[in-house]
Amino acid sequence: MRADNRKVKNTVVSIYFILIVFGILLITVFNSLEFLVDSTFFVFLGLFVVLVLFHSIAGYFEYDSDGAKTVIINKGLVLTEYVNYRENKIEFVRSQLIGYKIKDYFLYKSLVVLVKTNDKEQVKERFNVTLLNRKKMRYVKQSLQKTLKENKKRKEG
Repeated sequence: MRADNRKVKNTVVSIYFILIVFGILLITVFNSLEFLVDSTFFVFLGLFVVLVLFHSIAGYFEYDSDGAKTVIINKGLVLTEYVNYRENKIEFVRSQLIGYKIKDYFLYKSLVVLVKTNDKEQVKERFNVTLLNRKKMRYVKQSLQKTLKENKKRKEG
């Protein structure tokens, strides 16, 4: 089963563009108006905080459980073809999955996957699934739940 959020990329790029244009517009307006000099810093600080929040939320997510291995990839949406600066990738055999949890915060959703390595250690990886739509998130949950059920049957039998 495959799921990703590649259709969101154009929307994210548009929002980045709008935020940058809005910032440039604010600079020109505040430079021309003399009576708002005291609040300029706070307006730009607010715009910067919004940009940082949006940057942390906007991420590409891909889930692929076709075949013998499951592959989960997270990376940035902007400039990923040139600079791969936020990639998080895990590839594991289905029998290595121990558990998963989906954490839903107010503006951020994450998928936490617990995998057993070949050294009998447990690795916990966190993936940003904020921009994945509900239908695809349901498919990811079903696939992970099915894998856990198969692992439990294999362990008992």
